[in-house]
Amino acid sequence: MRRHITGLLGAVALAAGTLAAAAPANAAAPATTAAAVAAPAGPGPATERGARPAGLPATTATAVAGPAGPGSATAGAGLPAAAVAAGPGRASAPGGAGAAGGDVPAEFGSDWHDPVTAGPAVARPGTRACEVTLAEARFRDFTPYRGDYAPPTACGPAPWAKVVLRLDGKVEGRQYDRLGNLTLGGVEILRTSTPQPSPDGITWAVERDVTRYRDTLSRPQPVEMLIGNVVDETYTGVIDVKVTLTFYAAERGPGRPAAPDTPDRVLPLTTPAVTTPRNTERLLAEVYATGSGGGCEEYWYLTTPDAAPYSCKAADGPHREVRVLVDGQLAGIAAPFPTVWTGGWSNPFLWYVTPGLRAFDVQPVLYDLTPYAALLNDGRPHRIEVSVAGVPAGQSGWSTPANLLLWQDEARAVVTGALTRHEEGEPANSSRWTPGTEHRLDTEGGHRLTVAGYLDTSHGRITTTVGREVRGTSVHRWTDGEVLDALTATWTDRESVTRGATTTRTERTYTMDGATTLGAGDRLRTVLSLGDRADTVTLRGGRPVDSSRLDDRYTGDATYTTNVPRDQRHAVGTTTARHRLYGAGTPGGCYDRTVATAQGTVTVDRRRC
Repeated sequence: MRRHITGLLGAVALAAGTLAAAAPANAAAPATTAAAVAAPAGPGPATERGARPAGLPATTATAVAGPAGPGSATAGAGLPAAAVAAGPGRASAPGGAGAAGGDVPAEFGSDWHDPVTAGPAVARPGTRACEVTLAEARFRDFTPYRGDYAPPTACGPAPWAKVVLRLDGKVEGRQYDRLGNLTLGGVEILRTSTPQPSPDGITWAVERDVTRYRDTLSRPQPVEMLIGNVVDETYTGVIDVKVTLTFYAAERGPGRPAAPDTPDRVLPLTTPAVTTPRNTERLLAEVYATGSGGGCEEYWYLTTPDAAPYSCKAADGPHREVRVLVDGQLAGIAAPFPTVWTGGWSNPFLWYVTPGLRAFDVQPVLYDLTPYAALLNDGRPHRIEVSVAGVPAGQSGWSTPANLLLWQDEARAVVTGALTRHEEGEPANSSRWTPGTEHRLDTEGGHRLTVAGYLDTSHGRITTTVGREVRGTSVHRWTDGEVLDALTATWTDRESVTRGATTTRTERTYTMDGATTLGAGDRLRTVLSLGDRADTVTLRGGRPVDSSRLDDRYTGDATYTTNVPRDQRHAVGTTTARHRLYGAGTPGGCYDRTVATAQGTVTVDRRRC
């Protein structure tokens, strides 16, 4: 049997920074890039697709063991995570120990609990609130929604204490996972993917803090949103969404919610040529980097060099690095997050209720480009480009829309300075294939970069030094025909930013450890753990003044019969998601929630803080 991974989100390929309005030639059916799990003939439902590895003994019974071992830890992107809530009809049980969903069925049926994550809801201040509908659409093809936005007046003018975006969605029938995004005035403010529905239908919601886009939100803007979809006799799910913005007024006075420090300008990087304000004193870039679009780059971490007998190829192996260049010079590096979409690892039963980490809220990678501000402040256009190292030449599959976030010196028309340091280590990337009954690919990659520069601002000379080191290691095992396919991988992204007397150090770690096996009776079993961890400490004058920790983990174990209609799959599966936050930025200093499921039923919803 050939590889079971088929193209996740395969009918959707969004160009960087824009929403492609034209439907591609293959829009009549979801694209696949490898041998698919065959859909049944006739009117029966199609078999779901997804990325997959493998490597544990297959089970042939209709029971599945609990999740394999504790999940690995990994790191976040330093931005507020989205909160994904169950739909209003089937909200998860309140916090506390014990079962949250009643009797657990012996196997998956035609309906299951609405998607829910263990992450916290976006905290909201208790001030006057105003809601604006940003988009409302039913996506059935590749036609984008277009509309107009105007800021509310009842909550006062910008800046606001907080602005919260909320997407409410519903879908029923049969449908693949789809990738979508939303732009406001060309600025991407949401990148998301969708859950796969039950025949009876599901609802879900995603929230995220978008206060940092205050510059864009403060004036009327065109709105554009697309969740590319295919609806036909087989794939019947129309994706129905409504997106709102809720504004919370800022107030003056001790203890009252004030407006946070947000960028003065937000510029979408729709073309490489950019002219920035001449008084820029701080500059960040955010890149919504996703491997997607139907090809092997959706599961880039599994690709192998050409010599290895595997269905997804990349000449330089699976190591990837997201880079930002300024006028052709490397200015920023980062490790991409290994997102698993809701059809991932050939097993949608892992994701029906608890989606993979960040799957509904694709968080952007942040780069501090302030050392380059002096160069960019000369009033001339400069080239700022994003690329993904390791992608085979001429191969598509990565989308990297980007925004520039700029803070300006109000007391200076022009801020001058210089780039004083640029030290780049030699990029490392090696993959060693060991053939055998069980093939093995060992990969190691890494890179270091340090840049520094100063600016003469109205409040003195400020030097900014940015150091970053990325590293990835993985062991990929598979058998001929990919009946067994397994991966153990860790990616680290260490960053240090010193601005004046303040240094912020962040260590991010992403982990993936799992296996998929096709056993007797076409029983496909996937056991998987994912981790997302970030440890951040802030020092002033060399002394710690603040710290925070994110620890987000997922484990899952699911089995079903392939190549049969949905009602004959006899699918079973258990999942556990635990999200922990510690630090001054977390209400009460601590957040700890665990959500566990079995056969689509929430069995545990526990809060420990």
